[in-house]
Formats: sequence, structure tokens, C-alpha cells
Amino acid sequence: MLEVYNISWRNTEKTAVALGYFDGVHIAHQSLINQMCDYAAKNNLEKAVFTFTKSVPLGHKGKDILTKGAKLDLMRSMGIDLYYSPDFLRFSSLTPEEFVKNILIDSMGAKAVFCGENFFFGKNRRGNVRVLKELCEKYDIVFTQAETVCLDGEIVSSTAIRDALAQGDMEKASRMLGRPYGVNFEVVHGKKIGRTIGTPTINQLYPATMCSPKPGVYITCTTVDGKKYPSATGLTNRPTVNGTGYTCETFILGFEGDLYNQNVQVDFHSFLFEARKFDSLQQLGDMIYSSAVKAKEYLEEKEIV
Repeated sequence: MLEVYNISWRNTEKTAVALGYFDGVHIAHQSLINQMCDYAAKNNLEKAVFTFTKSVPLGHKGKDILTKGAKLDLMRSMGIDLYYSPDFLRFSSLTPEEFVKNILIDSMGAKAVFCGENFFFGKNRRGNVRVLKELCEKYDIVFTQAETVCLDGEIVSSTAIRDALAQGDMEKASRMLGRPYGVNFEVVHGKKIGRTIGTPTINQLYPATMCSPKPGVYITCTTVDGKKYPSATGLTNRPTVNGTGYTCETFILGFEGDLYNQNVQVDFHSFLFEARKFDSLQQLGDMIYSSAVKAKEYLEEKEIV
């Protein structure tokens, strides 16, 4: 997959392009991208995605569900040939017609474009699906608006997934994502309290740009060197030890080793209970261990581990 982040770049191949920010790459995004890929295969076009990176917060976009690296990996797994992802500020001043001509046609070689019903583009978001369709007709580009995807009567969207995460509803978030919600952050040094009570944890920090689930303790599955382990993850400010700051700490049942400075995949499966303050470190340790045992039972029943 060719990655392009420069709007002045010129593609030499003709493409079918899926348009969107694709935060989460959820099942509606997957449906749109797969539709584009099918069309590209049938019409001898390269499979391309136009998305963008954010160097500044955008009022019309919530915090990210995926890191840039995770989104890139998912696009690669879907067979994308061209991944075009300039910084938002590099093209946000273009008019809708300039966006179509300069980006889609001149830079990407678009012969077909695909988008969802809520796609906006151009300076001050002046372009919408209707405007895009008209511009595509003007420049002889095949235009397709993907159908809305619903799950249990609700439209699948990044906003709905963020809401589910905020409520601790990991099952709903995972169904909309089409895979477990997970993080893949670097393991950093913490206060090492867990190892003093028999439950050493890995500590990972949420970037400020990322949305995070409801505080509490979760059944998780942690992957180390390709092997899946049952685990329990606490998203808390560590009230038992008078902690400050939001932490993501995971106790991995059955694993011993040093994971510092490595990126580790932790998938969230179910909310157990809200964060609470324990009277002693021993009670905290007992809770962590029993939560991991519950995770093992849950994941074995689901045939995940």
C-alpha cells in the first residue's frame, strides 16, 4: 500500500476513491470501502482511500477512536492500494470544486468516488453529498453514495460508538466496530504498586486526542507475541493509592515478562464494575486477581482464549 501525505503528489494510475475520515473504520465504513474495492476490481482501477490527519482539534470531529497507526493497519488489511492522508490544514481552504479538481482528479486520478450521506468537504464544509454528485457529473466521475448501515435499529456511526464507550457498553461498541474495541499503546513505567501485591500490571497512557471508555474495571484480552491472554484492565485515577491522572492498567493472567517500551494490544470485552476505593492494598490485589479470573472464564466461554 502506497501512503501519501502530500497534496502536491500526482498519481499516475486511475482510481476508485472512498472518501471520509473513517474514525473507527467501523462496519459502515467497511461496507463503503468494500463497495469501492468491488467496483475498482471490476473496472481495473486502483483501490484508493482519501482521509486526513489532524494536527489541530476540529470542532465537528470528536476525539479519535483509533490511532493513526491502527487506522492505517486496518486499511492495509482491506487491500487498499493508495492511502491518501494529508493534514486537514493543507487542503481545508480549498473550495468544493478545487477539492474535486486539485485533490481527487489531479492528485488521486479519481474515476469513481464513494462516500456516506454525511460527507462534507471544501472550505467551511460548504460541500455536501449533493454538491459532490454535481461536481462528479461535471468532471465525468462515477459517483456512489453508500447506503446507511443500521444495527439494532440504530445508525452505525463514530458518534454512536463514542457514546457506547462512554457508557461502558463494550458489547455494543464492538458490534458496531466489527471487532473488539482495543488499544495498542506503548507500555510505560508506573508506580509498580501491583507487583508488591502479586498483581503486576502494564501501564498505558491514552493520548489526549483519543476518546476513552467509562472509568472502571473491564474484562480484556491482551495479545503478547501473538498469544492471547485473559486480563483485567482498570481505567481509573487509582483512588486506593490517592492517584492523580487517568491510567490504563492491565493485569495479564498467566504472563510473566517485561513489556516496557513495547506497544501491546489490549482488547476490551465487557464492563465489570465502576472504580472504587479499597481499604487496603491487599483488597485491591484480591479484586484485580479475581477480575482476571472472571476474564478467563468469560473469554474461554466465548472461545477467545
